[in-house]
This record gives sequence, structure tokens and C-alpha cells, in this order.
Amino acid sequence: MSLPFAKMHGLGNNYIYVDLTHTPPDTLDLPALARRVSDVNFGVGSDGLIAILPGRTGHFTMRMFNADGSEAQMCGNGIRCVGKYIYDHGLSKERRLLIDTGAGVRTVELEVHAGRAVRARVDMGPPILEPKEIPFISDQPAPIVNECLDVGDQTFTIAAVSMGNPHCVIFCDQLTDELVLGVGPHIERHERFPQRTNVEFVQILDGGRLRMRVWERGSGETMACGTGACAVGVAAILKGIARYEVTVELLGGELYVEWPQGRSVYMTGPATEVLVGEFTNEWLSGDR
Repeated sequence: MSLPFAKMHGLGNNYIYVDLTHTPPDTLDLPALARRVSDVNFGVGSDGLIAILPGRTGHFTMRMFNADGSEAQMCGNGIRCVGKYIYDHGLSKERRLLIDTGAGVRTVELEVHAGRAVRARVDMGPPILEPKEIPFISDQPAPIVNECLDVGDQTFTIAAVSMGNPHCVIFCDQLTDELVLGVGPHIERHERFPQRTNVEFVQILDGGRLRMRVWERGSGETMACGTGACAVGVAAILKGIARYEVTVELLGGELYVEWPQGRSVYMTGPATEVLVGEFTNEWLSGDR
């Protein structure tokens, strides 16, 4: 069989999107497919694969796989693009979509211009702050905002937040390769994060603005991370750096994050389609 696909990105955080609403998902090995499509030499090149399936309780279901084939519960940049794919490719013309994810049902509100979805505001749900639910091993009560984490011969002050997937947030003076590329991989697999973690390094700017680089669990450094930006916003508000909203500057652009405390976190940002294509039966069934 052939399989149509689209390559899309949210602020440079790019995935291959496949419509499986009429394809039995057990006909495809999705983790293996994610590894293959993500390969820049033998596939398309991406941060992973996102499959769109029939809804369980919402309109549609989103399953997201990292470049290494591991499945993640949620992807903020990815779900904006899922909404765009559904609208632009005619799966639904609803501008308010309920999407089932591994982190629960999320609401996506689309901004449409000239018949195309261009931006989305997502109800990301309330942050998870209890250490055992993140999960993060700690004997401190929630929220974890000033915890010491030993990494080799260095000690970092971290905040631990889950947005349906775990995040380790570190505020620092400069966002260096030494931190992101050198320390990030070690924190991702730190023993105190039993399910591994995404790692955000954050620089405080003026006027409710933060600059962030991210080491994503299973994918390495990416241009942007939507759930990471939300976790950073939550951590900044808990630490008193911001009140209820922040603008987060990522390598790929900006996300706007709101968190009226005690309620859901809202994330707003763009979604962009890069190209469409079709995986041939030869490629799908081949060794590479």
C-alpha cells in the first residue's frame, strides 16, 4: 500500500503527519516507521512521526512518536499542526476540535485565513506538579521549583513540571551549547526521572519574556517544544518571575503561554505545512 503524508512544523519543531482515520493502525509498525521517516538520509528527516486516528472521546486521536521510536504522551507544537492538518485536508471543518492524546483530551481552537488554518490556541490542561505523577523522585512537597539536582560534578537548581510529559526546567544566565548539548542528555536519563525527561534551559529577559533552548526526550535538541514552553511558563509563574502570562522565545520563534493559576495552561502559536507526499509500497516494505 502507499501512504500519503505531510511534513509540518510548529516553530521548526517538525514531524511527519499521517492520516490513519481509515487505516487499521495495527497494519503499521508506528515506532519503526517513526525511526525510518525521521532519518534525513533514508527517510524524509524530522523530529518524529504523528499519526491521526479516529477519536475515542474527542473528534480525533493523536499519537506521537519521537525520532528514536519512543512514544510520547503529548506534543504542543504537534497538536497545533494536527488541528491544521484536520482542517486543511478536509477531515473536519470544525474550528474547535477535541483531540485525544496520551495526556488526555485537549481542545484546539483554530485561527483560519483564506481557507487555511494558520495558528492555534490549545487548552493544554492543568500542569501536573506532584513529584510522583511527573514522575520525579523527591522527598519535597509540590511544587518542585527549587530542587537541587546533581549531574556529574555539577549541581543545578531545577523545577519539575509535567504537561502530560515530564519537564526539567533550569533558569540560567546564558544558553550555551555546553549546557544544552553537554548536560541535556545526562539530565534526560537522570535516575531521578524514571521515565526520562525533556530539559529546558531558560534565560530571563525583560517584560515577561523568556528565552529557551530545549533538549527533547528521544529527539535531542529541537527548534521548539510546545509542552516545554508551557512548563517553562508554569515554572516562571510559580517562582514569581512572571504573573499570569509569558512570551517564550525559542530557536524557531515565539509561543504565548497563559496560566491563570488553578486552571488550564493555554498555548498559542503558528502551524505550518511544508510539503505533502506519498510513501510508496516499495519504501514501506523495503529494508530501508
